[in-house]
Amino acid sequence: MLSFTTLHHLYVHIPFCHRICPYCSFHKHTPGGADMNAFVDALLMEVEKHALAPRTIFFGGGTPTMLSDTHLERLLDGLRQRMDMSQVVEFTLEANPRTVTASKAAVMRRHGVTRVSLGIQSWDETALKTLGRDHSPPEAEETWQVLRDAGFPSLSLDLMFSVPGQTLESWRRTLEKSLELRPDHLSAYNLNYEEDTDFFRRLKTGEFQTDPETDAQLFEMAIDMLEARGFEHYEISNYALPGHRSTHNEAYWFGADYLGIGPGAFSTMAGCRWKNIADTPRYISMTLSGQDTVVEREELTEEQRLTERFGLELRTARGLPLDLVAPRASRLLDTLSVQGLVEYDSRFVRLTRQGKLLADPVAVALLTSA
Repeated sequence: MLSFTTLHHLYVHIPFCHRICPYCSFHKHTPGGADMNAFVDALLMEVEKHALAPRTIFFGGGTPTMLSDTHLERLLDGLRQRMDMSQVVEFTLEANPRTVTASKAAVMRRHGVTRVSLGIQSWDETALKTLGRDHSPPEAEETWQVLRDAGFPSLSLDLMFSVPGQTLESWRRTLEKSLELRPDHLSAYNLNYEEDTDFFRRLKTGEFQTDPETDAQLFEMAIDMLEARGFEHYEISNYALPGHRSTHNEAYWFGADYLGIGPGAFSTMAGCRWKNIADTPRYISMTLSGQDTVVEREELTEEQRLTERFGLELRTARGLPLDLVAPRASRLLDTLSVQGLVEYDSRFVRLTRQGKLLADPVAVALLTSA
């Protein structure tokens, strides 16, 4: 009989997409001739090596709902057979509007998925075209209703702002439309230009340009509209109604251990970080033949871990522990407080609304201050 090991957080990477979005830097590709049965077998074999009892599970990608009903059912059922699921408090699956049906939603719900994050990005046709998305606003709304009808306890919408050509008014309409659907959670991400993406190349050639002032206006519009409707701004890019924070993502932000399975997935456990091979056919063949799929591994130094804590925890509503900051930056802390960028009490340092606009520079200043 397996002896299960408690692991607080499990990430499963599904790399398949109908279309490759020009801004996305994650390991992803179209299915091509991928052997989906073998892919599911490989994921289950990798899980079985660890004998897990996770607290949260997160299926990301790529597009997890690219899997057919049959393959998704076999994967979810296989996980249940190979893990102790009794401690799971949150099971999230990312979805794309064009890949969700009522039958697939029923499979997900039947096998314990409690939370779905639907990648809308925008309700504006022009913005969707710019982002290379393959769904229309009516398709997205229909998918949302399918998920609601399936009875998931928590539903989230993913949105994106600072899209090239986006106006304040089009962003306002996207937020208004999203609120009409009564989501439990909203993620609103400022578009980043990641290396090795088409958007990054277009930025470098001057076709796209960034505008920090407009970015700030779009960001503050989201804060105003969402907080007015009862959403807590609990991380710079994330808003939740009471009881609907993403437990899994909070684990990342607060430095908890997690295991990632699948091609290109990262893991961090006991101060060690590693990455699976970002080549799906090789991941499948290596896993099924019993080979180690880890291609990068490093022991995190105290400096690296501290840098990550400053960069991530300061973005949250809880903030960064004061005892990490005060010994190195007590004078700067007072200066930032007078400038209205941070506030602090006896336990935590938090960004103010103005400070959230400068989160990265503030974190770097606090970290590097003598």
